[in-house]
Amino acid sequence: MEYISTRGGTRAVDFEGALFSGYAPDGGLFMPQNIPSLDRDTLRRWSSLCYSGLVKELCCLFIPADLVPRNRLSDLIDRAFSRFRHKDVVHLSRLKDGLNVLELWHGVTYAFKDLSLSCTGQFLQYFLEKKQKHVTILVGTSGDTGSSAIESVRGQKNMDIFVLLPKGFCTQIQELQMTTVIEDNVHVFAAHGNSDEIDEPIKELFADDGFARKYNLMSLNSVNWSRIMVQIAHYFYAYFQCAPTLDTTPLPVVEVVVPTGGGGNITAGCIAQKMGLPIRLAAVVNSNDIIHRTVQRGDFSLAGSVKATLASAMDIQEPYNVERILWLLSGSDSHLIKTLMEQFSVSKSLKLPEDLHRKLSETLQSCSASDEDIVGAMRRCWEENQYLLCPHSAVAAHYHYSQPDRACLHPKFSCFSSFCSVPRCCLAPASAAKFKDAVLRAGLVPQIPPEISALTAMETRSTPLERGQDWAQVLRGRIGAVAQQW
Repeated sequence: MEYISTRGGTRAVDFEGALFSGYAPDGGLFMPQNIPSLDRDTLRRWSSLCYSGLVKELCCLFIPADLVPRNRLSDLIDRAFSRFRHKDVVHLSRLKDGLNVLELWHGVTYAFKDLSLSCTGQFLQYFLEKKQKHVTILVGTSGDTGSSAIESVRGQKNMDIFVLLPKGFCTQIQELQMTTVIEDNVHVFAAHGNSDEIDEPIKELFADDGFARKYNLMSLNSVNWSRIMVQIAHYFYAYFQCAPTLDTTPLPVVEVVVPTGGGGNITAGCIAQKMGLPIRLAAVVNSNDIIHRTVQRGDFSLAGSVKATLASAMDIQEPYNVERILWLLSGSDSHLIKTLMEQFSVSKSLKLPEDLHRKLSETLQSCSASDEDIVGAMRRCWEENQYLLCPHSAVAAHYHYSQPDRACLHPKFSCFSSFCSVPRCCLAPASAAKFKDAVLRAGLVPQIPPEISALTAMETRSTPLERGQDWAQVLRGRIGAVAQQW
């Protein structure tokens, strides 16, 4: 299995090469040269696996055994999930009115990114120990990525992590989960800008090939293929939990509703679909609706500034993983993708070619939810189920409640309908415990675990990045200073 850039200007690399990369040197994103296709017998065999078992099977398809022996890979994944609070790692809650919520947030930071980043951290440590190498991890976060990335590598001697968070755009709890980690290898910067603005200095440093090589720069954002790979398991687990049977021909379809920000999770869904999993995908966004406009009208263009919403981790205007989706749908046409992405980079405006837009709209449904929609879905879910949704999960619930066929499909579920034909599973990326203000705005009572409440009394540490400063230069200086201590 080799990995190539979506823009075609970089030699192929193995899994280790993709793991230790950020953007490809040509500005593209690494993708598998070939996507494995699964037959019906494999799907049936996998249907009895637990979540961690599915992650192991999928990783075996994308990580050759000569790079990581199978028993070692299994051990790494077991270790990655050892800190999760739920015995099954993830959990499906079957609620009233056909609302099925796949809880992906039972990790240390109460966010779905713990799933992929805990595994990625183990993969990194495996290779670094073998080669006695040190890396510099550079991460921008809109809310949850930063804390998950920090937890995956905190205290490791052969990694330093530099995290940029958008001051004032994260919730208090999200910010505290980053700034209260007092470890020598953790360096947090609070930037006075939005999530798209903090991506700019990160891209600049990765584009400086000499600097990136000198300090072994890499990313744990979802530009990193390893994160996409692990997230593919969400879709197989959701499908096997929600499909009424695997004994019919063709296999039944399950719709998976995906709250979408940078587009990494929905990219994983598109790959699962291409592997042969019979799923229908819905990308749901907040008022920052570039993905919705792209699906509906082929309009991949910025729309003014980033809007602050209740679903803050999705407050993103430039969802970089769309490049991977377009590459998949174009038949791996790297020349076309390079042309389109370079046009977008210059003008921040792109009209998709008609054929590519048609393929995208056939692959994805989409929906945009306002803050009022989010609050409404949170209230309704509580009133019907006494179940608290985070605002991101509520975007998915809003989509479900808006569909005319929303009700149950088969006896696994809690209610029935003769007119409903396709099971639907909503991915829940975070716990409501992280979003007290949104819960209060919905007129509900927050349920805060003790370990989250304790954050407010802990020591914090971060470095401010003020407007007018050269953020890239500040980062260069700090990275260079830290490297002298290796």
